Amino acid sequence: MEHMDGAISLPFQKPVAATHRWALALIMILTIAVGWRYPLVGFVVPAAMAASIAGSFFRGRYVCGNFCPRGSFFDTLFRLVGGPRDVPAFLRGAAFRWTFLALLMGFLGWQISRNPADPAHWGFVFWMACALTTGIGIVLGLAFRARTWCLVCPVGTMSNAIGGGNWQMTIAESCVGCGSCERHCPMGLTIAAHRQDGTLPHRDCLKCSSCVDACPKDALGWPS
Repeated sequence: MEHMDGAISLPFQKPVAATHRWALALIMILTIAVGWRYPLVGFVVPAAMAASIAGSFFRGRYVCGNFCPRGSFFDTLFRLVGGPRDVPAFLRGAAFRWTFLALLMGFLGWQISRNPADPAHWGFVFWMACALTTGIGIVLGLAFRARTWCLVCPVGTMSNAIGGGNWQMTIAESCVGCGSCERHCPMGLTIAAHRQDGTLPHRDCLKCSSCVDACPKDALGWPS
């Protein structure tokens, strides 16, 4: 059974955050804070996007759940104020997510095309998109769950499509359906309901191990 190392316990029944995520959260905050002045810093954004998409070919949304700077921000600092409410079904729906992806990518392409030969312009566009979408994520997180943004994130949607079925969490027969795992899941996924199947089929599972660490029966784990 595989657990995340360096887990920190904070109040409330929210995702467990590994220590390295605090450093990643700081990277996200600094990128937004200084990117308008030093636009080349904005290239942190496509680097994080590329890492998440590349990782999806092997472990689904593992990078989203463990190494995404913005996701780490939502898991650490922001979870102190993030809401505990269920996310509306339409935000989880494919139609909304792919439409949002198309609109955001179209906006990025249009902005970059205004001065495509200038790397600083590219960096500023990436910074602007990061600041804008983080603002949207904060509003969604206050209204619903801290990581609600991760359900509509275009990179997450692509990672879901590419490798959402990879490296599925295992559910042992010792699962008693207590629901502790679901209370700790940052995505609000149903987990115990799949104990008869032996694996979790949710393509948006972030592989963050919050549920694994929360299980009192050690019934959850990852393929070796």
